[in-house]
Amino acid sequence: MVGKKSGKALQREEGLARTDNNLDLTIWPQVNMINQKNYYTEYLKRDDQYLAYRTLQDENRNNMVKEFRDKDRALAGVEPNAAADDAAADEAANSLPEAHGSKIIVIHPGSQNLRIGLANDALPKSVPMCIAKQWRENESEEDGGEPKPKRVKIDNELPAEPEKWFGDEFATQYTGMSTELKQRMRLNKRRLMPNSKELVVNYNKKVYSETITEHNDPHRIDWTELPPDPRKAPMYFTGQAALRIPEKSKPRYKVFWPLRNGSWFNERDYTDKRTLWNDIILIIEDTIKSQLGLDRKKDWAQYSCVFIIPDLYERTYVTTVLDVLMREFGFRRACFMQESVAATFGAGYSCSCIVDIGAQKTSICCVDDGMCVEESRMNLKYGGADVTELFMKMMLYDHFPYEEINLKRRYDFLLAEELKWKHCTMSEGTITVLVDDFHLRAAGQDTRKYSFKFYDETMLAPMAYFKPEVFDHSNKLKRRRAIIDRSYDLYDGSPNDPTSHSQTAALQVSSTLLPPEPAPERNGTITSMTATPSRERPFNLLSRLNDPTIEATPRSSVAGSPAPEGTPQPIATNGRASPTPGNAMGGDITNANGVTVFASNDALAEKIALAETRDLILPVMALDAAILTSIHAGARGDDKKTRDFMGGIMVVGGGAKFPNFNAFLEERLKEMQPAFAKEILIGPPPRELDQQLVVWKGGSVFGRLSSSGNDSWVYGREYDVLGSKLLAQKCMWNW
Repeated sequence: MVGKKSGKALQREEGLARTDNNLDLTIWPQVNMINQKNYYTEYLKRDDQYLAYRTLQDENRNNMVKEFRDKDRALAGVEPNAAADDAAADEAANSLPEAHGSKIIVIHPGSQNLRIGLANDALPKSVPMCIAKQWRENESEEDGGEPKPKRVKIDNELPAEPEKWFGDEFATQYTGMSTELKQRMRLNKRRLMPNSKELVVNYNKKVYSETITEHNDPHRIDWTELPPDPRKAPMYFTGQAALRIPEKSKPRYKVFWPLRNGSWFNERDYTDKRTLWNDIILIIEDTIKSQLGLDRKKDWAQYSCVFIIPDLYERTYVTTVLDVLMREFGFRRACFMQESVAATFGAGYSCSCIVDIGAQKTSICCVDDGMCVEESRMNLKYGGADVTELFMKMMLYDHFPYEEINLKRRYDFLLAEELKWKHCTMSEGTITVLVDDFHLRAAGQDTRKYSFKFYDETMLAPMAYFKPEVFDHSNKLKRRRAIIDRSYDLYDGSPNDPTSHSQTAALQVSSTLLPPEPAPERNGTITSMTATPSRERPFNLLSRLNDPTIEATPRSSVAGSPAPEGTPQPIATNGRASPTPGNAMGGDITNANGVTVFASNDALAEKIALAETRDLILPVMALDAAILTSIHAGARGDDKKTRDFMGGIMVVGGGAKFPNFNAFLEERLKEMQPAFAKEILIGPPPRELDQQLVVWKGGSVFGRLSSSGNDSWVYGREYDVLGSKLLAQKCMWNW
């Protein structure tokens, strides 16, 4: 019988002894269990965990090091260029002027003019925001040579009487405005000359032109010269040179304006968005080289850029511009600033209501402590160019001697602008029958001198700001969204362009003033609206915006959610969302970015329907009513804030540079709001600054702020990593 063995003997004999030397079975780290009652994380809770903030801290640290290094060298009596470390000395030398703004470019583009300059410049350079490219025919020869303003033909013939050239509706509106002005002047005890219109018409009927030879004209124009061989002609011209190309040039050139009505891309004259963006790049690039003297593009990497955008912008516009500044131009850093905030920076106001009247848009916004009040932002699609066209229509109605004037021709457009700024006024005391003359200068023709009489047309044209339905709005929505779609949220696929209650009120008024526009053309076809649910009740934009199920400004997200496997794909038409078959109320939708989103109900379809409806309505509203609407929306019922905004109204922009315009507008506002008659005040820009340059001046002031106080710069290296998502952390407003 075998005796009993001990445990150690069994381990030794049976091989059960441990021989692994306490080594782990895996090299993966062992994660301890989390205490469910008390655990803590610091993920995304510190600024240094964001690349955008780390870049700013590194920049501030480098600037501090350079500053102390320069102080030490100054105390030691060592010049930066004579230092031992040449690379560090050059870097320090390049950093010194930047603090004074010589390395910062401020760009403010508009529908008609581009204002650009260095931040330390007293005034910017202003150039036309246009480009002339070789084309089959020029802009005045298109559409069969139809002129602008458009004349109404009867039986394919133009009536002999100019009173019938623009239709009965315009004649009624013009006569009504003249009667209202006469009544107003009588109430103000103004003297009226009887038969004033007859005096003007009878004189203009008898006027003939006087020919002046070119060598006798002391103010002859230097036209853009083209080489004799058309094959050697440049492919394009930009700025003022584009407007001075002869109409009958060989080869023909057509002038394009890439931006229309403020921040809208000119989709009416372009068929490809890449060509549109390329023209904007060429205009800005040529302006930087010619006006700022920065010929070598490789040197632009040392420069920063402050780009001024509208208050009520489109996201596609901002992201496209940011990509151009970073990748095409290669700037070291860039930042965006809203127009109204820039105006307050330029004027030194802390609380103000900014009324910016440009060439083709009028924006209104209340600014409080350097921030735009979001619900007060308003962008109306009329401006100084509409006044020019209306002024010419009124002059032609009263038998203007130069009957062939066509605003599509370059020299006629410049002539009309000259006559508007010379004669238009808002002062009733100057309204009387006057006589004046002008010179018509065209390439290859002798100068013609005309004399003409005018009466109240000079005041009725700018008064149309308070009656905007008189303007011609027929082509402003043509081909809207034809090549560039709106921006969509990457998370839920809903349109996320910013809007406001003030803009919604303007759209509501516009829907009653102007006839509805048809669905925009996309790729040559009319877009079907079946993707949005139909409603039997009357359309009310205000009630739909205030619906709690609809977000006014949907949130942004980093990435979209992919569709699960087996989900039926929707049918996309021209890049637009359409419902899946069998679910006509929305369901799964693919947005323009190709991301499939899901709607448990018709909330998403309602948001898309609301955006579609907005695009079919042109925002137009009387200027005085729009200002009061914006102020009341910005004050949010606060009486003190309302009085502050009423007393801080400032009119900027070139569309309102008429004598006595501010006083006339102030009187209109007091008539509409007698309770605030003592508070309403419209002040001019301080220090006798040109109101056209206030916005640019504010951008230059903002750009010269120190880096430690300005955290809105987007640097190139962080843009390469994060792209346009940086704007959520960099913008001073709610992106």
